[in-house]
Amino acid sequence: MKITIITGLSLLLFVGVVNAQHPNIGIKGGLNAYEITNNFDADNDLNLGFHLGLIGHFHLSGPIALQPEIVFSTQGSKNTSLNYINIPLMFQYMYNNGFRIQAGPQLGFLASAKTEMNNVETDVKDNFEGIDLALGVGVSYINPATNFGVDARYNHGITDISKNDNTNVFNRGFQVGVFYLFNHNN
Repeated sequence: MKITIITGLSLLLFVGVVNAQHPNIGIKGGLNAYEITNNFDADNDLNLGFHLGLIGHFHLSGPIALQPEIVFSTQGSKNTSLNYINIPLMFQYMYNNGFRIQAGPQLGFLASAKTEMNNVETDVKDNFEGIDLALGVGVSYINPATNFGVDARYNHGITDISKNDNTNVFNRGFQVGVFYLFNHNN
């Protein structure tokens, strides 16, 4: 199942890049507010963190664009820090005034997992699945004169990231950030 998802996302990315009319590359970063939700609501205090990475932006047809990213992201909850390498693949509808609406899948690879109790940090990576699949929706704006933009997104985790069969655990959170596209073409 995981191989099928990865293969499907890779194929979509490849097709988008091959058909792209105006490729753009950029950088992005910003703030995260994530929580772990589960069927007991035991650990859902917000974890404030950050994300930082690279973006590609490819105009496909008319107002439609594809924006693949590779981003380091701190997620989890207040007491459980989960660090991911995320690969969102956002499909965008672009308006003429610089605004965009976006939605798409996000594939996350767990880089580390730590929990803290009584000022003692413990590695808990073995308690979590290595892959997290989410759906993202959001809005962004780019100023064509400066190539700088702002981005706001909600990521809704849809795969159970817990290896414990008695609990269903999901990563869910908001991201707000800025980005810069090099040689941006409208």
